[in-house]
Amino acid sequence: MKQVYICQDTIIGVFSAIHDAWMENRDDDSGIALRGQMMPKMFCEYTEVEENEQKSIAVERLIKKNLGYNAYWDIYHALLSDDCEKADAVYHTMLDARQIKDSKRIMEHLSNPHVARVFELSRKVGNEAHIFTEFIRFRELENGVLFSEIAPKSQVLTCIADHFTNRFPLENWIVYDQTHEIFLAHQARKKWVLVQGEALNTEAAGKISEKEGKFENLWKMFCRSISIDERGNPNLQRGHLPICYRKNMTEFN
Repeated sequence: MKQVYICQDTIIGVFSAIHDAWMENRDDDSGIALRGQMMPKMFCEYTEVEENEQKSIAVERLIKKNLGYNAYWDIYHALLSDDCEKADAVYHTMLDARQIKDSKRIMEHLSNPHVARVFELSRKVGNEAHIFTEFIRFRELENGVLFSEIAPKSQVLTCIADHFTNRFPLENWIVYDQTHEIFLAHQARKKWVLVQGEALNTEAAGKISEKEGKFENLWKMFCRSISIDERGNPNLQRGHLPICYRKNMTEFN
């Protein structure tokens, strides 16, 4: 009977499930599934796993010690993706690392399907995060806070947090992830934090400052003035700026 551990779709949740699976069934047939994203199968026994920070820290240390920091960051980024089988791929990558002489070179074994999946998901999340460092548009609210909304496929907020902290260290700013309903908040001269479980105040978020309104109009006017209708190439434009990113960009509102 295959033992499947069901967890929340968070880093702590997945690491908690990996901890239990590693301690109880690492030498037997076992797997990890995300709560609400799996289909029950025959001949499987399911165990619910609650988030536990201590278990998560223990798994993080295990990965860094035995697989190395580069593998840890590949695993971390893979777990931020929207793939429903990411947790199982990470768990089996860790199991397969036990079978090679140098476990810190596990991410070089791309012929292994689990390793290849982790590598692919990590690269996908990294690419999406890089895109958002370019496409994010902040607007100044009446209270002086810089605010932005994005709708990423992956949970990229922690990937872009340091970039914008270094870019706007003296500003109060917030990036809201509409897909996962998470806030990335930064207070001037302090470190960024993630905020979950809070609802967006759409009324406050829609009240921009008078200066912001003027700059938005100037920016839209500039974008219109430099375009040449006769040389328009929609296919090329979509290649450089996919439609899915445009709904939260000032120049397309």
